[in-house]
Amino acid sequence: MLRFIFSASLAFGALAPLAAEAASSCGIASFYGLGDGFAGRLTANGERFTPSKLTTAHPSLPFGTKVRVTNQANGKSVVVRVNDRGPFYGSRIIDLSHGAFAQIASTSQGLADVCISRL
Repeated sequence: MLRFIFSASLAFGALAPLAAEAASSCGIASFYGLGDGFAGRLTANGERFTPSKLTTAHPSLPFGTKVRVTNQANGKSVVVRVNDRGPFYGSRIIDLSHGAFAQIASTSQGLADVCISRL
């Protein structure tokens, strides 16, 4: 019995920092799904990627998690659902679908300074 409680405590402690870290952060966002070959491909959770849907790739949040992404330059925000893993380039914190990015910034910019918060 004590072994079970001890193991559960260790598991909870190991997961708590990840959840807290991913709950809210600021950094650079990019987008994908326009002319890059990702449209129609399977995402990490197994669904087909549709660039116009309000979805996102995040390195650690569970699939299905909704997050609010707010552009720090103009205050515009969008709510997206995590369905993929990434970003895998540089120090970006989130990759938005083309449709989601277009709601908060001009896609000609390519990148945006954002804050994300888990809903």
